Amino acid sequence: MNGSNGTPKSQSTPSPKTFLWIEPCIAVFVGGGCLMLGHTQLAATPGQGFIFGALLGLLFWCGFGKRANSPGAGLIWGLGFAALVWLLIPAGLLPLVNKTQRSMSTLSGARSHFPELVAYLVLLGMPLGLTLGIFGDFRRSGVKREFHWARAIVVGGFAGTLSGLVFSRWMYEGEFYPLLAGLPQLNSQFEMVGFHFLVALLIGASFGLLFQTDVRGLGSSMGWGLGFAIFCWFFGPLTLFPLLSGAGVDWSADQGTALFGSLVGHIIYGLILGVIYAAIDRTWLKLFVQSDPLNREPEGPGVNVLRSLGWGALAGLAGGLAAGPVLLATGVLPKLAGFGNGFPGVRGFLIHLTVSALIGMMYGLLFRNEGSSLSVGVPWGCVFGLIWWYVGPMTVVPLILTGVADWSANAASALLPSIIGHLLYGAATATVFLLLEHRYERWLLLDPRNTLREQRRMRPVGTPAPALWFFALAMGVLLPVLLG
Repeated sequence: MNGSNGTPKSQSTPSPKTFLWIEPCIAVFVGGGCLMLGHTQLAATPGQGFIFGALLGLLFWCGFGKRANSPGAGLIWGLGFAALVWLLIPAGLLPLVNKTQRSMSTLSGARSHFPELVAYLVLLGMPLGLTLGIFGDFRRSGVKREFHWARAIVVGGFAGTLSGLVFSRWMYEGEFYPLLAGLPQLNSQFEMVGFHFLVALLIGASFGLLFQTDVRGLGSSMGWGLGFAIFCWFFGPLTLFPLLSGAGVDWSADQGTALFGSLVGHIIYGLILGVIYAAIDRTWLKLFVQSDPLNREPEGPGVNVLRSLGWGALAGLAGGLAAGPVLLATGVLPKLAGFGNGFPGVRGFLIHLTVSALIGMMYGLLFRNEGSSLSVGVPWGCVFGLIWWYVGPMTVVPLILTGVADWSANAASALLPSIIGHLLYGAATATVFLLLEHRYERWLLLDPRNTLREQRRMRPVGTPAPALWFFALAMGVLLPVLLG
């Protein structure tokens, strides 16, 4: 029924003002209570932990409370905030004011504060973000939110289980279960495999429940899978699984180094989970939700795919040219091109450009329609570059050259110089691809019928994407440095 002014009546929901005093109180008590529980990791008394956590909780609410409008958004903002706090205080400010720590090297000092990083993420960022995200979901209950519980659980659980198959070869032949690191060996291989797929299913279902409304395309979903997988490594192998086994929690950097292979396994799993989830979810939408014939694309999907491949190849060439000098100077380019430690020459550089173009085509397929501006597209490009560092030099290239992928901390440390080149490649590829995409859009928007379609595909302002970029890039780069 319409109101007197001809507009639909709003639903009877609690006013946002009712949450103005509840949310800061909740943030204070959750932040204070959780850090009080982890005061030993912070080298503080319970009272000091509560006061410090309460101040951080209030600060998080002031800065990001309104952005935590769903449990998934709250989790990502909470993790990003916790990582920022660690970078600014234990790894940044304390060494400057503490004379004892000032004499330590930057790397060793940051490594000594690794337990505090885990404490901030698990005991501050996760509970604080999830709690305020739940309240934020109620706060915006008057706004229609397209969320489907069955779709999130079914699609997420199926995608998680299917993604767990990537480790089947290592599970059956080498008894390597990266998702179960930190757990003691069970009685039989059958139990280990069954528990592995149970954990994969739970991670996938949790991914769907948390990020259904934030996932928009294959590329961004892969980025969300990267960030969520890194958090699952902190929460599972480093925290929950040791507690379940009765061994006690060990958040030391040495334990993180011992479990570094599990971290890479989680990342590979998260990337595959993100892609599979987005693909199945988009299929679900086309089959059961989207049926409006008025919102058709102006061109067929085949044309869009071919265009994305072409633009991606050109953008990848530009990215390869930008990253080539860095990879050559660090001595990584000859290894990637299969020339060992020798100078690759023209042939090796052509191989590098060819591979760069192929990877750029992959970027075009995964990240098309993800960036509406350089401020959005370039961070996604950096995330893609970081993803390819874990997938390429850490996994695919060793498998092709030697048949064995070394996910140890020492192997990651040896490949660290190339991570800057991969980030530069991703940024340059995203920039060129976005310029080509915008040039085509300006021609496309000459027809006003395409304006609404272009507006629908843009990521709205206020999403947790910036927090995801910061958390994924910071942890994806810092963890190999700290634990290598």
